[in-house]
Amino acid sequence: MPRKSTKKAIKTKRKTKKNFINVTNVSKKYSLGEVLVKALDNVTVSINRGEIVSIVGPSGSGKTTLLNLIGALDYIDSGTITIDGQELSSLNDRELSFVRRETIGYVFQNFNLLEEINAEKNIEMPLILSKKPKEERKEIIEELLSNVGLLERRKHKPDQLSGGEQQRVAIARALANDPEIILADEPTGNLDSSTGKRILNLLIDLSKEQKKTLIYVTHDNEQAILAQRQLIMNDGTIIQDVHVK
Repeated sequence: MPRKSTKKAIKTKRKTKKNFINVTNVSKKYSLGEVLVKALDNVTVSINRGEIVSIVGPSGSGKTTLLNLIGALDYIDSGTITIDGQELSSLNDRELSFVRRETIGYVFQNFNLLEEINAEKNIEMPLILSKKPKEERKEIIEELLSNVGLLERRKHKPDQLSGGEQQRVAIARALANDPEIILADEPTGNLDSSTGKRILNLLIDLSKEQKKTLIYVTHDNEQAILAQRQLIMNDGTIIQDVHVK
């Protein structure tokens, strides 16, 4: 069962399903030496609450840049990004940190687990940062470990876990603070194809069960079509927006 959130990072008068995430005329450039690279070029897209969306395209097409900007990990050069009516550029650094911690959960390709602590302690880290009471943390960790099938591996450190198990820990950690949005950047990129498919199916199933908005980047067309919708990118723009039946 989905946990009830005790607080929300972003508040509006009325929760709506549609236009939960709005990206409007967003551009982003990066400097590579003396070369200025346009990573995103006037991108506009809206994503509904609870929608499961894949972002696909060749390397350098802007997939990860778009994901990072939605996740407030980077700053836009122009345009606006809003989440549930709140414009990210209007928030100060402390408010953005709160959004990143409470509203958004991240699943990274390289897992990004702390090597010196075990699975349950990795999952506990965002809960500690959110100052959850110890007993509440224990209940949440137990539920998450059960959801990802790792109760018996809870005391194992990352180097004692397989790649698939490490990614399951990373998924549990991303869900720890009951975020409304899950962002996953090539979450199966370091896994073999069969393990990757199981991990992505787990992530999608948990997102559906807990009514999360899931946006994931992938190079794999077979994985892309598991989403309800595909954003196909090239040269910093969305060239196709496909709703999957």
